[in-house]
Amino acid sequence: MALAERADFSRISEREQGLKRSLSARQLSMIAIGGAIGTGLFLGSSFAISFAGPAVLVSYLIGAFITLLLMGCLAEMTVAHPTAGSFGAWAEHYISPLAGFLVRIAYWAGVVFALGTEISAVAVYMRFWFPTVPGPVWIAGFALILLLVNASNVKFFGAVEYGLSLLKITAIVAFLLLGGWLLTSATHHGALTSDATSGFRNYTAFGGFLPKGVSGMWVAVLVSLFSYFSIEMIAVAAAEAQDPRRAIRHAFRATMLRLVVFYICTLTLVLAIVPWTVTASGGTQSPFVTVMERTGFAHAAGVVNFVILVAALSAMNSQMYITARMLFSLSRAGFAPKRFGVLSRNGVPVAALLASCTGIGLAAVLNALYHEHAFLLMLSISMFGPLFAWMMIFVTHLRFRQRNSGELAFRMWGYPYTSVLGALLMLAAIVTTAFVPAFHATLVYGLPFLMVMTGAYVLRQQRAVGEVGVEEES
Repeated sequence: MALAERADFSRISEREQGLKRSLSARQLSMIAIGGAIGTGLFLGSSFAISFAGPAVLVSYLIGAFITLLLMGCLAEMTVAHPTAGSFGAWAEHYISPLAGFLVRIAYWAGVVFALGTEISAVAVYMRFWFPTVPGPVWIAGFALILLLVNASNVKFFGAVEYGLSLLKITAIVAFLLLGGWLLTSATHHGALTSDATSGFRNYTAFGGFLPKGVSGMWVAVLVSLFSYFSIEMIAVAAAEAQDPRRAIRHAFRATMLRLVVFYICTLTLVLAIVPWTVTASGGTQSPFVTVMERTGFAHAAGVVNFVILVAALSAMNSQMYITARMLFSLSRAGFAPKRFGVLSRNGVPVAALLASCTGIGLAAVLNALYHEHAFLLMLSISMFGPLFAWMMIFVTHLRFRQRNSGELAFRMWGYPYTSVLGALLMLAAIVTTAFVPAFHATLVYGLPFLMVMTGAYVLRQQRAVGEVGVEEES
């Protein structure tokens, strides 16, 4: 990398100083897994199955391929520029300040809404045990606990997130083992309830492998992308890693492998054990709970429901972290009030953390008004920010490589074709939301949001120019 580029970007890195470098490489991997293995897999997969049927496996493979391309771009740029603003700061430097602002604010808003999606799912999970308790009660209680975890210090946050993520990874491995046993031997010993069918014939027995056609399979890719969202938080957390360059290389490889194995293998078993027409519940219950209910094992469904509750809380924990850091970066860049850039004695942007919890309040209101429909509404609104940010990461990577043609500590393979392909696939995903009724809210919210934020940016710049002019005259 050219020395001029390093010196130029150092100004952005310096303004985001103050965060504590306390996260290990293992914790960094778990933070990404914590965000990416949550409601998208355990509850959102029911929507994906309803859109695509058994072809949802192809949908998740396509989503995994896009994620792999993104991970390569992120790894290359993160190793070069580890900073809290990450892909927003890179867009500011390599494209324009406006691009950097829009990427950060859109992503921040999207993940704030995603927080609402996770907490809406928590209310669904708790209904399994306490059907008469109002959802907002659980929303308020769990939100307060996670808020305290994030407000303490990054080391404690990393330890809690490591434990939560380890628990759900262990549970997924156990589910894979149990599912494999059910497919190979349990049907011969009555482990499945009498009304259940199982086996790989389920992939074609109910309308074929593509019961909703290729279009349904592509629509399910949208849900798969939502499931993989938060993998990019590795780039944000790198600013608080003990050895960011070594940690990033380790974390990206380990995280990607685990995600593909967990997502594809678990869905393969779910669809083989229970017909897709049963697991496509539309978000009223997790497909994993449905599977365990039909095994007939005592308390199995309750145990799985507890695990996916932990998964949702883990994802919320990670999302609180990333939204606070993104708003902190916006503040230090002068795009948000200064108080959001202030750090506590423990190096935590507490004001930014509190402001980022607005999605939880919105989720409580929507849950009270729409009940089981709240999850899909929050999901469709929350998707625009990450979709836009992912597309811009690919675009930013193209500019990054154009200006850094020398030696890089980590190099993305297939450049520029992989970056161009990733950007086009993300653009196709964004356009698709306009033609799917379930995701109409994505662009209805997203495009006006970008226009309003662009207008706010222009007004801010004009005001800043005016203030400079007044100072020069005086």
